[in-house]
Amino acid sequence: MSRARVLSVVAATILLGALPLAIAHGESHDDATMDKHEPPAPVEHEGAPSSYWSLPDHVGIMYWHIGLEILAWTIVLPVGVMLSIARSRLALLAQFTFLIVNALALLLGIVYNQKTPDLYENNAHGKTGWIITWIASAWVFMALLQAYAAHNNPSSPQDQIRHKLNAANMARYQRVHDAQVPTARWSNDSGQGTERNSTSLFGSRSPSVESEEHQQFLGQAPSYDQEVEDELEEIAEKSGLLGSTDRFFSRHIGRFASKIPVKFIKFLYVIIERTILIQGFVAIATGIVVYGGIAKGGAVFNVLAHFIKGGIFFGYGLLTLGRWMGAFADFGWAWNVKPPKEVVGRRRAAIPSAEFTESFVIFLYGCSNVFLEHLAAWGDAWTAQDLEHVSISIMFFGGGLLGMLVESSKMRDLLNSVVLSTQPPSQFNEEVWQQPRQYRTSMNPIPGLIILLLGKMMSSHHQASMLSTMIHTQWGSMFMMFALARAVTYITLYISPPTSYLPSRPPTEVITSFCLIAGGITFMVSNKDTVAALESYDLDAMFTFTVTMGFVALLMAWTVVLVGLKGIATRRENTHRSGQTGMSMAP
Repeated sequence: MSRARVLSVVAATILLGALPLAIAHGESHDDATMDKHEPPAPVEHEGAPSSYWSLPDHVGIMYWHIGLEILAWTIVLPVGVMLSIARSRLALLAQFTFLIVNALALLLGIVYNQKTPDLYENNAHGKTGWIITWIASAWVFMALLQAYAAHNNPSSPQDQIRHKLNAANMARYQRVHDAQVPTARWSNDSGQGTERNSTSLFGSRSPSVESEEHQQFLGQAPSYDQEVEDELEEIAEKSGLLGSTDRFFSRHIGRFASKIPVKFIKFLYVIIERTILIQGFVAIATGIVVYGGIAKGGAVFNVLAHFIKGGIFFGYGLLTLGRWMGAFADFGWAWNVKPPKEVVGRRRAAIPSAEFTESFVIFLYGCSNVFLEHLAAWGDAWTAQDLEHVSISIMFFGGGLLGMLVESSKMRDLLNSVVLSTQPPSQFNEEVWQQPRQYRTSMNPIPGLIILLLGKMMSSHHQASMLSTMIHTQWGSMFMMFALARAVTYITLYISPPTSYLPSRPPTEVITSFCLIAGGITFMVSNKDTVAALESYDLDAMFTFTVTMGFVALLMAWTVVLVGLKGIATRRENTHRSGQTGMSMAP
């Protein structure tokens, strides 16, 4: 496919991605959000639907909107992120595919809003969706900027090969071509002004170079390398095929692709790259809330608390699965020996252990949540349930602080100071006075203990209904299973500590990640509004349990596939770069 055709496709994709944004801004509403539309006359009868879930009108459009958004944010976008992290040449293709699918979903959402009444006024899904869409579009645009910057800056061997079409080479090629083909005037040349081979077009050259080329043309036939000539002919032919699309992108994008802005663009690009999936999770979560018609009025605090806390455990589970797969091995988080600064650099070597980070997050949660537990009943008298929740926050505060102290190497040295003070100077190098091999691996049971106690408390927590009690028992039991599986991991590593920089992948960590992900989702479901909705449809706790378990198994499998895809892309790119480097070094 020629470069002009590729750029034409890129231009069409950008226009398609901007179409929903233009339509939204073209509507006669106060602001461009998906939740703003002109509602028809309100239905007066008593059985009017109170949520989009129960609205029977235009369900096909909504189903297509949901399906395309799920496809865009859970299938196409993660593939694009993995390819982008691997610096694959296919990353742009996946990113533009995401823009197309997401644009179609947004169009359907706009159409649905125009055809249905506003059943959730001033909802967060519309505002959040548009903000995240703009961020994702900017992310893809920055990828395009970097691609042009890399194309125009031959810093790598493959770029140097690609940029052989410079002024001097083109000038020499044109002289060889003119020596073989009769001179003809360009169709766009008026016969006046700049000559095709003048120095004003190709830049000034030194007298020695000019004299050498002049002698070649005056003397024998030029001994020109046929392979280089063929390559220049091919590049010149491609350059001649560039149309208005290429000139437009080269003219406008080239302005942004200077060296100083590119550094900032790369930094911002990486930030969005590492957070765009979290933003997609927020968009999907708010969409579920709006579609289900929950979290209205004062109930928003209960739903928000369950979604935030459950979402944290959901992300914690995915992070745990990533550690098992080998992510953050350079930090020593993949159940491996932490590489020294000579191997990974000073910054990565200074990153604290995963257990210290877990303890710090627990400590931070305990500090902040002490003041938030009474937020839903602000101004009212404190109840026994409020005091229970505050006690849990204090447990997190103290447990997180204890976990950080256990993980501190300085604290460990202080605890060993009494024993080390009795060490004779003559025995400094003896093995019995060296640190045990278990010191090389972090084995801190405090984070697991805190989550175990939390699960036990929530399993025994009194709720307003039997269904709510059973759902709380489900995610509490999942957290207790996490703690037990993590304990088995520590016992295994204590008996046989890792000896390699490579991930050891203890099998029990797959169980811990499964329990955390499933427990986090069930935690989110256990809010009062969702439980009330389940009861209204006569659904029991087994329904939520089975659906959640099946979804988590599928999600974990897809996550492993994505990381494997990143590995394939990384290998191919390394092979490609090695091949290009070999070509550039060949005589």
